[in-house]
Amino acid sequence: MSADREREMFQSGDPEGESGEESEGPAPGRIGEMSDENCLLKKLEISVSEAEKRSGKNAVSMQETYTAYLIETRALDGQSELQNSPLDSLWRRYSEFELLRNYLCVSYPYVVVPPLPEKRAEFVWHKLSADNMDPDFVERRRIGLENFLLRVASHPALSHDDVFHAFLNQESGWKELLNEAGLQLKADSRLKSLNATFRVKNPDKRFTELKHYSDELQSVISHLLRVRARVADRLYGVYKVHGNYGRVFSEWSAIEREMGDGLQSAGAEYASLYSMMILVEEEHYSGIKPEQQYLFYAEALRAVCRKHELMQYDLEMSALDLQSKKQQCEELATGTVRTFSLKGMTSKLFGQETPEQREAKMKLLEEQIEEGEEQLKSHNVESREFVRDAWQEVERFKEQKNRDLKEALISYAVMQISMCKKGIQVWSNAKECFSKM
Repeated sequence: MSADREREMFQSGDPEGESGEESEGPAPGRIGEMSDENCLLKKLEISVSEAEKRSGKNAVSMQETYTAYLIETRALDGQSELQNSPLDSLWRRYSEFELLRNYLCVSYPYVVVPPLPEKRAEFVWHKLSADNMDPDFVERRRIGLENFLLRVASHPALSHDDVFHAFLNQESGWKELLNEAGLQLKADSRLKSLNATFRVKNPDKRFTELKHYSDELQSVISHLLRVRARVADRLYGVYKVHGNYGRVFSEWSAIEREMGDGLQSAGAEYASLYSMMILVEEEHYSGIKPEQQYLFYAEALRAVCRKHELMQYDLEMSALDLQSKKQQCEELATGTVRTFSLKGMTSKLFGQETPEQREAKMKLLEEQIEEGEEQLKSHNVESREFVRDAWQEVERFKEQKNRDLKEALISYAVMQISMCKKGIQVWSNAKECFSKM
């Protein structure tokens, strides 16, 4: 699927992500508040048109070579509020795209944030170059970065984000918006995520199944790409044989007077088949294909699952803390200790607390219990909203995946059918050439 074709698909896509459940006062930016009809891609044309190799100094003042990408935006016809906006362009490094995506993941934890193309060639199919500065690799990454912007701009929530708009339009200053948004304060550490994964006592089965689904999706897509790479290698070998036939018949025709014309015609047929096949293969394997994108989408799904585990872990910790404080309050009120504790041993060694001390501690515990109940209630509401929005986003993702992969597989099948028809025609024409000799 070409970048132009994907851009057209995004701009004319079916409405998605409509909430089937109404909520009371959803927070700003929630999916249910807006539809795809209002997304940025309906108003703005976005492209990553060029890639340029540059040199400069990095954060530790060392010389480095990197690639910058030219982002161009232009208002679409009929968008009156954007009509006065000329074609805007600015250059961004890959690291800036990474920073934008990290911000979106933190600010919209319930969203399956579109993935970036690989920073380094980790998945190399069909003998594609693994050199990060290789023109073919840079071109594939340029197309992948454009697809990332198109998918964000077509999302009902992400496309309205102020930081995303600044990324497209402001050469400098957009990073300050990240600091104002408190990105570092919102980010969860990997250690905390790992801790939550192993310590959650009541994980949501739906999110557990979603993790398994993401693992299976990545495994299946990887296997599909490997099979296609093997098929492409075998086909390339067949086409090379046809090219050799064409060259041999052309050389043979020079020394055969009676059969020369027939051999020359047959050689031309085989050569045309070889040339056509090479062009089709180059077109089909250039750029980032939908199947490859969904290798990275699998990790985006797992990120949503990890966020839910963190929320569930915080919820369970709040419930345990509240339960503990209620038990302490009850023990103070009754003067009995149900379980062994350092406090109970201290009371036995140094005597019971005075009534005034006990009353002050009970008052403090009651205040803490009240705060804990409010906190637990807040965690419950936040968790329910997250599950609602995340599951709506997962359904939206699955619909998008089905469309993308269906179109990609149909395109691949049509290409194979076309090549087979061409091959049959070449052999038929060659047969006629041989019959006339």
